[in-house]
Amino acid sequence: MDRVVVYTDYFNHEFLYKLIDLFSHACVAVFIGFGLIGWYVAAIHALGTLFVIAFLIYKWRRRHLSVYNAVEEFLQSQNNLVPINYSFSEIKKMTKGFREKLGEGGYGTVFKGTLRSGCLVAVKMLGQSKTNGQDFINEVATIGRIHHVNVVQLIGYCVHGSKRALVYDFMPKGSLDKYIFSSDESIFLDTKKTYNIALGVARGIEYLHRGCDMQILHFDIKPHNILLDENFIPKVSDFGLAKLYPIKDNTICLTAVRGTLGYMAPELFYKNIGGISYKADIYSFGMMLMEMVGKRKNLNAFAEHSSQIYFPTWVYDQFNDGKDIEIDCATEEEKQIVNKMIIVALWCIQMNPSNRPSMNKVVEMLEGEVEHLQIPSKAPLSSPERVIKDCEDNSSQTSSSTS
Repeated sequence: MDRVVVYTDYFNHEFLYKLIDLFSHACVAVFIGFGLIGWYVAAIHALGTLFVIAFLIYKWRRRHLSVYNAVEEFLQSQNNLVPINYSFSEIKKMTKGFREKLGEGGYGTVFKGTLRSGCLVAVKMLGQSKTNGQDFINEVATIGRIHHVNVVQLIGYCVHGSKRALVYDFMPKGSLDKYIFSSDESIFLDTKKTYNIALGVARGIEYLHRGCDMQILHFDIKPHNILLDENFIPKVSDFGLAKLYPIKDNTICLTAVRGTLGYMAPELFYKNIGGISYKADIYSFGMMLMEMVGKRKNLNAFAEHSSQIYFPTWVYDQFNDGKDIEIDCATEEEKQIVNKMIIVALWCIQMNPSNRPSMNKVVEMLEGEVEHLQIPSKAPLSSPERVIKDCEDNSSQTSSSTS
């Protein structure tokens, strides 16, 4: 990297101009001496083309090096980071030349790896960044400073020119989405396991909001970003959109909308309903909790009945009419658990942020008895038509994670 920087600094405008001036004077002397003015003009044109190409290369290298330098400067300034700084050759070795791919998305590609100790890891090779490496910095800065049973553990990272990698604990059960959206009965989650996962995620988010010296706002809570270990203990992952703020800050400013459509809090794109805060994560958690209970996407145009297209509205209407959610072969205890998760989810997805509970309260509600919970007086945010319209209107403005 140092050699590249030195080369780039030397390869600047002044050097190019001097080179052209020297070459043109030499050409004039030679070509006039031989009476070859036509050849001289052609040579000048060729040299001009070379200059344009060289200038474009210079600008490209300068822009990309500024990204690499920003990442390296950040890492050098963070002396308190626990994760290991791996070389790229070590990354290649632990993944056996990137042999076994675990997944792929807009963020990049994840490979299975093995440390010298024999421990399995997941190596995330980040794709080309659209944010000058900020997503990588966010992830290292956030996960590198915390440790919680319900937050994925960052073991190490690698920066090698344009190549950036993150090394995590390997989660053998994969992500939550494949269990709640699958029709395969072999990976079906029973009610108690679903509840324990929901409670674990809530505890992980509570830690991010209040358990560190800074409040960490995730901004992309969704089933795909919840990983499960061999015992189905959930881990909040993917902090590429995360932001760190002082705990005393009640609201924050964002320069761009961030999150995934379907889980984004309404205040992220409706500016008149309240400030942006940790309550945005509460909303995302509530939408995910609804999907965990329903074992389906909240918005499903192919639902059996039109009233069930938007699941949160249908559930709210059922509860308001005094009807229980039908669950095949469910015990009384399982019905109570489902009702509790639904009521908590309905509170979390209230349109006004001030009406949503804190994550500490969410944990308390999930751990308590369903008899102590009341259904919110206000219905969920949107009708199906409104949700679809909002998605269409805001899709071009959304910094969506497509993983």
